Amino acid sequence: MRGSFVVIEGPDGAGKSTLITRLVGRLGREGFDYVAVREPGGTPAAEFARRGAFDHELDASSAAELFFFLAARADLVEKVIRPSMTAGKLVLSDRYELSTFAYQVAGRGLPDAAVRTANALATGGLRADLTLILDLPVQAARERRTTRGRNPDRMEGEDLEFHERVGEAFLNARGPGFHHIDASGSPDDIEQEAWDLCRALVDGTMAGPAGST
Repeated sequence: MRGSFVVIEGPDGAGKSTLITRLVGRLGREGFDYVAVREPGGTPAAEFARRGAFDHELDASSAAELFFFLAARADLVEKVIRPSMTAGKLVLSDRYELSTFAYQVAGRGLPDAAVRTANALATGGLRADLTLILDLPVQAARERRTTRGRNPDRMEGEDLEFHERVGEAFLNARGPGFHHIDASGSPDDIEQEAWDLCRALVDGTMAGPAGST
């Protein structure tokens, strides 16, 4: 039986990591066979590309940054996500293709059509069954980032205008299997809403897109 593919999206500071940690714990307690991944990363090649994308010293151009992300995605899809789904597992991913259109298209200004073509090659047409988008005002997300107590990466350190464009792209995102969640709510409420949507998908009560376009 084909597994399910669930993606958590949203701007930096929206609470993706917290939600994923909670969902992973719940999946384990409920006895689900699952795999949790993050983008970019998850394979040796993808982790190498991650360093290239986020390293301040490399200062990659916008196009080079895009291809670092897509190289990481291509390897992760081929080596982890597709095999896990074939084995009937639920794959839970921290980011996927929507982040590319938010950060590299809306944020960096790269051409939408060209990015879509390159992304389709990287994914082989694999789409998430369920994409949960955490919505949070830009200023609130910015305040959360400043309380983390660590140095921001290249993306987090961009100016306010960049993050406003990214936040607007996430807020306006619509598509098959897309669901927006108010990330200003309590962690318990956010977890429950996300869990209910995941269970609806797994139980077959919610129709997601086909695994390939």
